[in-house]
Amino acid sequence: MPSLKSGLASFCAFSLLLLQLSSTEARRLPTNPQWVKLHALRSQSTSDSLAKRQGATFPVFTFTQPLDHFVDTGFTFEQRYWLSDRHYKPGGPVIVFEAGEGPGDERMPILDTGIVDILANATNGLGIVLEHRGVRARAEFHHGFFEVQPFARTRALLFSRNGDMIAHTARRMLSRWLNNEQAAADSANFIDNVTFPTIPGDLTAPGTPWIYYGGSYGGARAAHMRVLYPDLVFGAISSSGVTHATLDDWRYFDIIRQYAPASCIAQVEKTIDEVDAFITSPKAETRHAIKAVFGLQNITYDPDFASLLSGPLGAWQENNWDPAVGSTAFANFCDALGTPDNAKIHTAQGITVSNATFNYAKYINNTYVRSCRPPATQDECFGTITAKDQYLATDLSQTWRTWDFQVCTQWGFFMTPPPNPAIPRIISKLITQEYASLICKLAYPPGEHFQVPAEPNITAVNSLGGYNIAYDRLAIIDGEADPWRGDTPHSPAAHPRPDTTLRPFKLIPGGVHHYDENGLADHSLEPPQIQAIHQQEVEFVKAWLKDFKPPSK
Repeated sequence: MPSLKSGLASFCAFSLLLLQLSSTEARRLPTNPQWVKLHALRSQSTSDSLAKRQGATFPVFTFTQPLDHFVDTGFTFEQRYWLSDRHYKPGGPVIVFEAGEGPGDERMPILDTGIVDILANATNGLGIVLEHRGVRARAEFHHGFFEVQPFARTRALLFSRNGDMIAHTARRMLSRWLNNEQAAADSANFIDNVTFPTIPGDLTAPGTPWIYYGGSYGGARAAHMRVLYPDLVFGAISSSGVTHATLDDWRYFDIIRQYAPASCIAQVEKTIDEVDAFITSPKAETRHAIKAVFGLQNITYDPDFASLLSGPLGAWQENNWDPAVGSTAFANFCDALGTPDNAKIHTAQGITVSNATFNYAKYINNTYVRSCRPPATQDECFGTITAKDQYLATDLSQTWRTWDFQVCTQWGFFMTPPPNPAIPRIISKLITQEYASLICKLAYPPGEHFQVPAEPNITAVNSLGGYNIAYDRLAIIDGEADPWRGDTPHSPAAHPRPDTTLRPFKLIPGGVHHYDENGLADHSLEPPQIQAIHQQEVEFVKAWLKDFKPPSK
C-alpha cells in the first residue's frame, strides 16, 4: 500500500505527464488511438499552473489566404502570423518559423530567445512565426466536411466569400483542403505577397532573402518549401524534419530502446516479454490476471490494455536540455521501475511476475488507473473499439482532429514493434499497424463528399525526396536520440551524406526532438552542444546570405 505522500507524488507526476503528452504544442506524439482518451483525462487531471512558461509577447497579424490555391472556390481565410522586428535593419533577411501542428501563440519563446531570434540577431533579420491553416479551425467531421469555427479563445471570424464575412457557425471546410500541398501553397503565397503593417517597403521574395525554419512536421515543411519553391525560399533549415512518411513506423520506439537509460530499458523489455506471454495465453483467466496486476482488469479489448503500457514511453521525446522546456516524466517513470534483478513476486491474482513487471504495474496503477475516476469505466477512459463515441466528438476541445486527419490521409507514422523478432521490443506485439491506425476508422467515417483512404497516401510526401531530400541551402539538423530520427534523412535506413556549408547535415550528440529550436536569453548558459549547433547555424546562414543577389528590375 503506497503512502499518502508517495501516492500524491505519483498522481502529480502523472498530471504533468498528461499535460506534456496531450498538449497542443507541436511536439508530435506517437500515432495511437489512445492519445485521444489521454487528452480528455488531461483536462480533468491538470491545472493551468503546470502550463509552460511564456516569455515576451509579439504583435499578431493576419494574411488573407484562398481556401483552395488550385481551384477558385470564392472562399478565403485569415492566416495568423507574429512579428519580431527587434533586430531588423533594412536589407536584412526574413526568418520565418513554421509553427506546424500547434497554435502559433505557443511559439513565442522561439521568437523571443530561440532559433528565430538567434538568426535574426546575427543577420539584422525580421522574425516571423507563421501558423498552419489547420490550427485556427475547429475540425468537425460531418458527412465528409470539416466545419470551420474559430478557437473559443478569440471568437474571430475565419472565412469570407467575395468579401462578405461568414459567421463562425455557418460554413464547412472540405477535408480535401487540409493537406500538405495546400499548406505549402499558403506559405508560398505569404512569402510572395505579404505586406507587413509595421515595416516599410517590400520584403517579399525574391527581392528579399527568406530563410524558412521548421521542426518535426514543420521541419518537413521547411525542406519541402525549399524544394517546391526555390525561387521564393532562399534557404531552409529542417530540424527533426519527418520528410519520410511511412505506414509502419517501428523505429520510433526502437530508437528510444537504444538511447534511453539501459537499466530502465532492461526493465521495460522484461515487462513487455512477460506481459505478452500472459496476454496472448489461450486461457481467459490468465489474460484477466495480468490485466488485474496492472489494475486494468476492466479493459475489455486486450490490445487496449497492451497499448496503454506504452504510454509512459512517449515522454522520451519531451526530454530537453532546458528544464523549463523539457520534462522529467520519463526519468520519473524509470525511477519507478527500479534496477534489474532476478526477484520474482507472486501476485494476488495467482500469477508470478518479475520485479520489473511488478514495479511497472505499480506505476500504471498509481498514474493511469488512478486518473480514471468513477462513474467513468476503464473502457470509457482507455478503450477504442469498445467506446467509440469520443472519437466522433467535434467540439472546440478536439484539437487533435486536424493533425490526425493529415496522418490518416498522407503521413501515416503508425508506431509498431520491430518486424524482426530478433530485435528486442519495448512495446507489445499486440500493437499492430491495424491497431495503431484505428484512429482513422474511428474518427473519420466515410462522408458524403470525402472519405479517408484505406491507407495514407504516403507517396504524396515521399515523392518530394523522403530520406534523400536535398537542395543547396537546405540544412538537415537532427538529434541523435530523437525517436523521430527514423523518419528523417538521418535515419539508420538513409544513406550517409557529407556535411557542407551549402548543404549542412548535422546530428546533435545526445539530442532529442528539434533540440536546436529553443534557446536561453543568455546563450552562454546553454549546453556546449547547443551553443555549437546555434553557432553553426548562424555561420552557414550568414554564408548563404553572402551569395544572395536580388533579381534585376
